[in-house]
Amino acid sequence: MMTVLILFRPRHELDAEANAVDFIDMARNQLSVFGKDLDFDVDTWDATEWLNIKCHGAKRQRIVFDSWRVDENGNSVPLDDRFRPFAKAYIRYMQGLRPTKLVAQRLAALRAIESALLEGRRSADPSKICPSILNRACQLLAERYSQTTAYRVSQQLNAFANFISRHKLTHSSFAWRSFIHRPRDGIRVGKEFDERRKKKLPTEASVDALGRIFCNAETPRDILISGIAALLCASPDRISEVLSLPADCEFEQKLPNGKVVYGLRWRPSKDAPPMIKWVIPSMTSVVKKALSRIRKITNSARIISEWYERYPDSLYLPPGLEHLRDRKYLSSEELRDLLRLAPRGHISFCRHHKIPYTGRGLTWKVRFSDLEDSLLSRLPAEFPFVSKELNLRFSEALFVLRKNELHVRRATMPVIIEALDINRVNSELGGRSSSGIASVFSRMGLKEEDGAPIRVSTHRFRHLLNTAAHMAGMSNLDIAKWSGRIDIRQNTAYNHMTVDQMLALARDAVGDQGKMIGPLADVPSNLPITREQFAQLRMPTGHVTELGVCVHDFTMSPCSRHRDCIQCEELICIKGDLERNSMIRSALQETVNLLRQAEEAVEQGFSGSRRWYEHHLVTVERLSSICAALENPAVPDGAVLHLRPVGEAQPRPIIWKELKRIAPDGW
Repeated sequence: MMTVLILFRPRHELDAEANAVDFIDMARNQLSVFGKDLDFDVDTWDATEWLNIKCHGAKRQRIVFDSWRVDENGNSVPLDDRFRPFAKAYIRYMQGLRPTKLVAQRLAALRAIESALLEGRRSADPSKICPSILNRACQLLAERYSQTTAYRVSQQLNAFANFISRHKLTHSSFAWRSFIHRPRDGIRVGKEFDERRKKKLPTEASVDALGRIFCNAETPRDILISGIAALLCASPDRISEVLSLPADCEFEQKLPNGKVVYGLRWRPSKDAPPMIKWVIPSMTSVVKKALSRIRKITNSARIISEWYERYPDSLYLPPGLEHLRDRKYLSSEELRDLLRLAPRGHISFCRHHKIPYTGRGLTWKVRFSDLEDSLLSRLPAEFPFVSKELNLRFSEALFVLRKNELHVRRATMPVIIEALDINRVNSELGGRSSSGIASVFSRMGLKEEDGAPIRVSTHRFRHLLNTAAHMAGMSNLDIAKWSGRIDIRQNTAYNHMTVDQMLALARDAVGDQGKMIGPLADVPSNLPITREQFAQLRMPTGHVTELGVCVHDFTMSPCSRHRDCIQCEELICIKGDLERNSMIRSALQETVNLLRQAEEAVEQGFSGSRRWYEHHLVTVERLSSICAALENPAVPDGAVLHLRPVGEAQPRPIIWKELKRIAPDGW
């Protein structure tokens, strides 16, 4: 939604309290964010149209200004009276200045500050916020949330602290940053990594179960959900993208060599441009079958949608019942036939929807116009669009259903349509099994190996396919494009390769000049063992370091380099590992600066400086060799880089070319 941006400009001659009053007054009376008719004083705002969260059906998105405190009945207590108007003003102002769909994170930061104020100042006066209050708010976040969530909310604390300080909303200006650090995802050993990996990837049992369900599904629910799972397993998709597919999404292209490739017309989320998402050949038949079955189930809903787009003021009547349109009144039997109601269901239906009726038994009747008005009011709020942003209409959407078509107990309503939403899909994949809600797995009697109910989120398949792509050596650019990302750095969060898998990748490259760069690229031809056995001997084990993978066997001896990895010939680097490749580049820049300082110390005659100069020079040479390979477009992502032992010369032209790029003006 478009809104007029109004910036708040504090008056320096006023104190913090007076500026806060002006800020609240401006947010209340001048801003149009969340609607010009917004009731600023109520504690719950309906922000559905402004947040525009995709594929959540009829669920309303509300902003509730409550605190972490609860009353004696366990109900949430509103934010303190002194703090609540300021919090509302901040939320409304920042949503206009920096729109986000994650308003909950801003609210969580405000709740932490309010709790810290009441705890430390005995008053929730926002003008009394200071670094100690913000530090306590950080502590509360760390106690209440996981490390990842606490970090994300703490970034909202940083923005809030900067805002109130710059706009003279506290008694004294200050500079403050959160002490909660971003969780490190680079560690690939230990219990913590295993737990994180387990949460991100689907279990083997869940993938096998979905394959069985896809082959054996008979009911519309099971066919639809297993079809969605098949699409998610064919390419790394977001569920909102799948649920926003048009019915005619398939695309085929004949290549010059005569081969036909198959893909889907795709509209990625998060601002990536439209694309054709190609399907790997091994999954083409599966995707075609899934789409064919889904279209068959959802075709009736598209026909109904097309009717309402043409005749928005007239109730759709199924084939064989069109004659009811000429009736002024409908009998109980006619209403039950129209809506597929159970015996006596016509009475409860009319009572529930407040539709007036008259008579009893055979004389019971309901006015057709009253029924029509009630049912038309139940069409989706955004009709005829499933997504205005994508310009996707209900009559064109793939995942559009008749009302209650997937409901366990309620009868399908053949005259009203709805879009399939994310919550329904997650529920069918076991998201609510702990509450006793049946899933596609429980209906088939499928469980985890330990007997636990199978639960899998739709996003886990995206993590699985990204990890598989990394294991196969796909370039980061290709992975990002395949996944519909505009920021290649986000690949790192989706790479869950274990140390053993990285070690297997390195072993596979031994003796292969297309995959390995360094001494291990050439394996003597007269070895009495196979290449695989030779690789196993040279790389018996491995663990991840800041720069790559160390293949030193610690059962034989401790580290002889005292963790100076770059000086060691047992360091293996993998091109495309964004986090460690970035660390290598940073290490080179830092070492170049140290080498410059050591050279100045040598010129000034400092004792021992010559040894440091020589050490830094060797380090720069080795780091430069790696960086040259990282920057070389001829070296593919997934290539394994192995340096010669210290003392053997590195290729000088490459080194000095890299140094010239890093320090073009010399030392």
